[in-house]
Amino acid sequence: MKPERPYPIARVTAKAENLIRKGFLWVYDTEAAPIPDEVENGAPVDLVSPKGAWLGTALLSRESKIRLRLLSRNPNDRFDRAFFRRRLSYAISYRETVMGGDIGACRLVFGEADGLPGLTVDRFGDLLVSQVLFYGMETRKAVLYEELVSLLSEKGVTVRGIFERNDSALRALEGLKSEKGWYEGLPHPGSAETEIVENGVRYLVDLENGQKTGFFLDQKYNRLAAARLAKGRTVLDCFTHTGSFGLNAAMGGAKHVTCADISEEAVSMAKANAERNGLSGRMDFLTADVFELLPRLLAEHAPYDYVILDPPAFTKSRRTVKDAARGYKEINYRAMRLLPRGGLLATCSCSHFMTAPLFEEAVKSAADDAGVSLKLIEARRQSPDHPVILGMPESDYLKFYLFQIV
Repeated sequence: MKPERPYPIARVTAKAENLIRKGFLWVYDTEAAPIPDEVENGAPVDLVSPKGAWLGTALLSRESKIRLRLLSRNPNDRFDRAFFRRRLSYAISYRETVMGGDIGACRLVFGEADGLPGLTVDRFGDLLVSQVLFYGMETRKAVLYEELVSLLSEKGVTVRGIFERNDSALRALEGLKSEKGWYEGLPHPGSAETEIVENGVRYLVDLENGQKTGFFLDQKYNRLAAARLAKGRTVLDCFTHTGSFGLNAAMGGAKHVTCADISEEAVSMAKANAERNGLSGRMDFLTADVFELLPRLLAEHAPYDYVILDPPAFTKSRRTVKDAARGYKEINYRAMRLLPRGGLLATCSCSHFMTAPLFEEAVKSAADDAGVSLKLIEARRQSPDHPVILGMPESDYLKFYLFQIV
């Protein structure tokens, strides 16, 4: 006789069952039977098919349209401190494997991809930055942080503080308030600025005011790929943020690098990072809207033979994908017009709604309109510390391409 499960049951639709069996990890509110009011928000809930087959255990979110997030497909799991320590240990071990042991600046936890839905943790040396976008993780974060600090301590890393970047609008969908600051359950250093080294480049990272969690770790190896082609080139790094692609290109032997961003604060940070690395003599910086800058440089016959396009996400929903495609086409068209034959283009999209086929179509359309052909040098994705789970499209978001204009 099958032992009785200790958790309440949620019967899901045939559609949800099919998706779960294919690796999808969410159940929407319209795809599950109502869950009794006495079941606490954030509690474990067993998912069963329309015919009663057990599908896994999820955590409940009463206010979100993503009503249930799958936590385990192992019927023997019990969701205690030991369970979450194991999950965190697996996440760290995975990074040590895929990053060649170089985990001083990396994403330690990537939500659903690490079996910890809605939780992101980035490491910047001896400081951690976390973001919690799911009620079920918010109620367990004290345990998660304690175990993460313990696991890192066992590896000789003393964590000086955890800075919470819980300032995303997505928290409101979970009934959680927006906030940021040091996690008060642990000691912290006070200053939210720190220095990291990535690909041999030194950066000052502002954990409190930088975009997302302070630095875009997902482009680490794409920056190296771009830098390998930079020797002797005159490079234009668009949407430079803190100068990361431009700095890698300069370190890779570029003749000269121009970094451009619409944010004065970002440009100031990029300048400071250039000085930090002794690269100021081969770099200059522009505060400009890239959509206006590229046609102006074309009119001026600017001598760039390598353009890097690393824009923010142009779409965060399916409804605006067509508008985003026009934006991607526009900047790529302008870059292709600026480049000579034999010039290089690095271009990317960080929106999972702009799928690889859609992005490639936008870039190809831009090339057709610019009257050029593109030779694909390399197609890449996000750094492996941001793992993709097949069956979970939301985990696959970054597309990066290197082309030559022919």
